[in-house]
Amino acid sequence: MSEKNHVTLYVTAGNLDEAKGLCRTLVEEKLIACANILPHMHAVYRWEGAVEEAGEVAILMKTRREAAERAIKRISALHSYAIPCVTVWDIAGGLPAYLDWIDQQTVS
Repeated sequence: MSEKNHVTLYVTAGNLDEAKGLCRTLVEEKLIACANILPHMHAVYRWEGAVEEAGEVAILMKTRREAAERAIKRISALHSYAIPCVTVWDIAGGLPAYLDWIDQQTVS
């Protein structure tokens, strides 16, 4: 188990270009250490009373817990969706050197 507080932000974007832009900006601003972009996801959801389907891109962003709220605000400001999907998943543990690297790459 990790004694540090690290999280993964799960985010969806409408397309690969938007996902890349979000990730690059958040890494450059040191709000996240890194991100994995998982393209070609299909979403089924209810929006404004209708069931919709669309292609989306999933993103896994790793950061410190204390930076998560700032990252979420920044994602919301940059995102094309009115209400973007952004959730926080606890990282219960991991390779200590990797968790230290997350700390070194993000602002506290």
